[in-house]
Amino acid sequence: MSVAGAGVVLGGALIAGYLLLVIAPKLPSLDVITDYRPKLPLRIYTADKVLIGEFGEEHRDFVPIKDMPEMMKKALLAIEDSRFYEHHGIDWIRALGAARSNLRGGFRQGGSTITMQVARNFFLTRDKVLGRKLNEVMLAYKIEAALNKEQILELYMNQIYLGQRSFGFGSAAQVYFGKSIKDLSIAEMAMLAGLPQNPAHHNPVSNPKRAKQRQQVVLKRLRELDYITEAQYQKALHEPLRVSVRGQEFDTHAEYVAELARQAVYTEFKDDSYTKGISVYTTILKADQDAAYESVRRNVLAYDQRHGYRGPEAYIDLPADADEREDAIDEALQKRPGSDRLIPAVVLEVGAKSVKVETASGEEITIGGDGLNLAKAALSPGAKEGIGLRPGAVVRILQGEKNSWSISQVPQVAAAFVSIDDVTGAYHALVGGFDFNLQKFNHVTQAWRQPGSSIKPFIYSSALEKGFSPATVINDAPLHMSGAETGNEDWSPQNDDGVFDGPITMRTALAKSKNVASVRILRAITVPYAHNYLAKFGFDIAKQPKNYTMALGTGSVTPLQMAGAYAVFANGGYAVQPYLIAKVVDGTGKVLSEARPAQALDESARVIDVRNAFVTHGMLQEVVRSGTGAAATKQLGRSDIAGKTGTTSDAVDGWFAGYGGGIVAISWMGFDDPKSLGGREFGATVAMPIWIDYMRVALARRPPVERAVPTGLTQLNGEWLYDEFMGDAAVHSLDLDDEAKQPEGAEPPAQPAPAPTPTPGATNVAPQPVN
Repeated sequence: MSVAGAGVVLGGALIAGYLLLVIAPKLPSLDVITDYRPKLPLRIYTADKVLIGEFGEEHRDFVPIKDMPEMMKKALLAIEDSRFYEHHGIDWIRALGAARSNLRGGFRQGGSTITMQVARNFFLTRDKVLGRKLNEVMLAYKIEAALNKEQILELYMNQIYLGQRSFGFGSAAQVYFGKSIKDLSIAEMAMLAGLPQNPAHHNPVSNPKRAKQRQQVVLKRLRELDYITEAQYQKALHEPLRVSVRGQEFDTHAEYVAELARQAVYTEFKDDSYTKGISVYTTILKADQDAAYESVRRNVLAYDQRHGYRGPEAYIDLPADADEREDAIDEALQKRPGSDRLIPAVVLEVGAKSVKVETASGEEITIGGDGLNLAKAALSPGAKEGIGLRPGAVVRILQGEKNSWSISQVPQVAAAFVSIDDVTGAYHALVGGFDFNLQKFNHVTQAWRQPGSSIKPFIYSSALEKGFSPATVINDAPLHMSGAETGNEDWSPQNDDGVFDGPITMRTALAKSKNVASVRILRAITVPYAHNYLAKFGFDIAKQPKNYTMALGTGSVTPLQMAGAYAVFANGGYAVQPYLIAKVVDGTGKVLSEARPAQALDESARVIDVRNAFVTHGMLQEVVRSGTGAAATKQLGRSDIAGKTGTTSDAVDGWFAGYGGGIVAISWMGFDDPKSLGGREFGATVAMPIWIDYMRVALARRPPVERAVPTGLTQLNGEWLYDEFMGDAAVHSLDLDDEAKQPEGAEPPAQPAPAPTPTPGATNVAPQPVN
């Protein structure tokens, strides 16, 4: 053997000894990969399995290697490690080629195999230094000895970072294409396979041109290896790809729902919530949630536009230099996040009939015609300071149908909507505000607001237990109560419209939402009785006043409380507990918890008499047929809906609470810093339209629900009265004394409705004389 040959052998022996004696003993344990537990995020779904939320540092969707498409594996191996199944961790042929290249100009090219990349991703840094490379080589051999090829490939394809916060090919398929990996085309798989080399450089969202070039390299390699035919190659080469630029956004806006579910899971599982692959299935229905979200957005914007343009959000100087101008525009718009189709923009030009703006993407849009309706006053030469539109104004533009645009603004008013099943209490939809990204405060569960007239049905319900009926006549006439009676100051309650109708039935009083009549009812049944009665419906009575203003809704409730309370009238008298989470499962599919709501109501849950629920329901139907909520029946054309408007003093809060078809829904609008919604705004104008738009969708496939007449009721002149109160004639009139006669010029009392067809088992009797 020559001296040179001996030197090579000796050098090889020394390197081998160093690897075995120095590096090998210091190699880390392989527990992290032999017992691989990927950090899988917490995912929140609707009841119909639509993803609405994901929480965790990494977007990851573990896909077992047996479920990974064969073509996805081939595309990856073709470009990353074509001899993966032939080598034992190190591809020496490729490594020698890389070494020659590196010796010519430094450590620029790698010869890493899939196994070496697994070693690097789990145990090492990415620094290209000799010491790390030696560790990588030894780890690769150790991994190959511990795992088979399919296990190694499974680790790699689920652990590798692929850009856009996505880890693993299953997650990348969803992030970039919005698809399950099994549904990807060859062209799409080739683009994903090109990402591992440099996820930032080949990112199809931020660098579509480079991503396309890399994809073509992968496709060419697939063809060279005969993994695809020429026809498949040509088709994939020319296939237009639709890459999702939205990243990790969701088709259904249910951000407030997802956050509620996240909080519930974190309370139980703490930090494990975000790494163990927990999936939460809520009771939310996608179609209902979409309808609720769109309804809230549409009607909040409609209210906002009714009350005029407040002017640009800011003004900036536009430098003459083009590059400096673009920098100024970018800086201004980066401070203002978009809100769905409500996009920030900077005004470039202002004309008499058009406005040109630029968005953060650099797109220039010219707005004219109806798109300028809101901002007409701002285009006037005499526009008030701070309102006028001029170049440099930072505004919001709203994208409408057929790519039309209009000048808009971010609403200041808040809103909330929630709907539940009236038997199980399961949430169907929940919208806690106009935009979760602009305000995290959930008005459905956290906002304590005055309910106004929407509390009246509960006062009327309590009166039924005292012998009142819808036919009871109440004098809607001026009422003065002394300080001795109120326990405070003298008080003269007023009707919202300032009109007194004189003697009216209790049914009419509720339908027209008469304040004075409601106070008379409360005075007759006593405040303590009504106050305690409210607890039956789930209200926090500590937040309800113990005085006569209780009849006008001066206490505090949340929209969620209102939903549970109105469910009692909707389901025949039973308390329900609203719930959101139907099932929680871990990363293996094991059920961790599951709700089992009763599908039929049990008498143990009854809180009011079935007769009471039936009679109150009838009065609430009158509200939406002829009263303040009549637009609901007119627009929906349903016979089974019922509900009540609510407007607080000075129109600070607007409500509509109602139900039909087995669904209870509550809508609310108001300002977080309480102030009037406007002199011409009521629950019927701000909240009821939200309710109607939602119900139009939610009730579309639900047949009307007809209610049977409970036993123990008798019809009195067309109205139902408890049998045990039939002999008490005194309850049929209230405060019709000489000092409270019908005012001159007032409308005549409403006439009782014609008696319906007698119900079998019920008794029809003539009206009793009134003393």
